[in-house]
Amino acid sequence: MNKNEKLKAIRDYVSGIFEDDATGHDFFHMQRVAEAAGKIAEKEGANLFISKAAAWVHDIGDTKLSDDPDEDKRELQTFFLSISCTAEEIALITEAARDVSFSKGKVPQSLEGKVVQDADRLDALGAVGIARTFAYGGAKGQLIWHDQNKEGTSIQHFYDKLLKLKGLLNTASAAEIAEERHLFLEQFLSQFFEEWQSQT
Repeated sequence: MNKNEKLKAIRDYVSGIFEDDATGHDFFHMQRVAEAAGKIAEKEGANLFISKAAAWVHDIGDTKLSDDPDEDKRELQTFFLSISCTAEEIALITEAARDVSFSKGKVPQSLEGKVVQDADRLDALGAVGIARTFAYGGAKGQLIWHDQNKEGTSIQHFYDKLLKLKGLLNTASAAEIAEERHLFLEQFLSQFFEEWQSQT
């Protein structure tokens, strides 16, 4: 397989895993992250194939999404071999995807990893990021907000994570995109609390 064929196979593999996800980590999230990673990689001089492949698979084996993360990762390695990925490609893709998650609190070592992390974080900002926040909260039984018990609510997630992302990006390309999306988060929260307080 050439690289484009491998990316299509990876896309189809990911679709089979995440097509029914209702937490905001669905196939379309993976697709947006892969497309954003491709654009950032081109601007930043990163390896395009490794960046896009890692972006497609970055949530496979995530503990918040999987009942058996280790098995999911083993199956992914087997899949890579089945589409004729080289040992070097598998190692680079795995490395680039490994430390993307915000919850790990790490900065990836490779440029491709930094690109994927930025692409993933951009998808947590703006209108889509807001929609994903409430999708995840609803799927996990979280309250939207609570005046006395804020922890674990969807709105609190903005302060715990989303509003921090703009300052944690690795590349200038992503930082430029983040500005408008971050502003939208702030505008949303301002409107949210204005409406919330008018009902209490």
